[in-house]
Amino acid sequence: QVQLEESGGGSVQAGGSLRLSCAASGYNYRTKCMGWFRQAPGKEREGVARIYTDGSYTHYAYGDSVKGRFTISQDNAKVTVYLQMNSLKPEDTAMYYCAAATGGSWCGLGTYEYDYWGQGTQVTVSS
Repeated sequence: QVQLEESGGGSVQAGGSLRLSCAASGYNYRTKCMGWFRQAPGKEREGVARIYTDGSYTHYAYGDSVKGRFTISQDNAKVTVYLQMNSLKPEDTAMYYCAAATGGSWCGLGTYEYDYWGQGTQVTVSS
């Protein structure tokens, strides 16, 4: 069973940066997709960024609202996934969740594609 724990959230002014981390355990060879999602009060959870790895192949995907500002990465041991967030805006304020898809197939940014979730870390951006 995959376990995920996020850290790195906090409060920052608009234009600032934060780096989120997701510590993962219980990986197996079928865990090819790791993603970051966020949910603001009163809104649906949305996909922010996704990293897909299959052997030496790696593919990245980003939500339209964060392209060019956020970067997802993973350490070589695949035990930690990062989300570097730059040029933060007040509309980036949300609870951020790390997620894993263990189905062993291609995945996108749909919440239904992921079967393990962390507890979340809060990001607040003030204007």
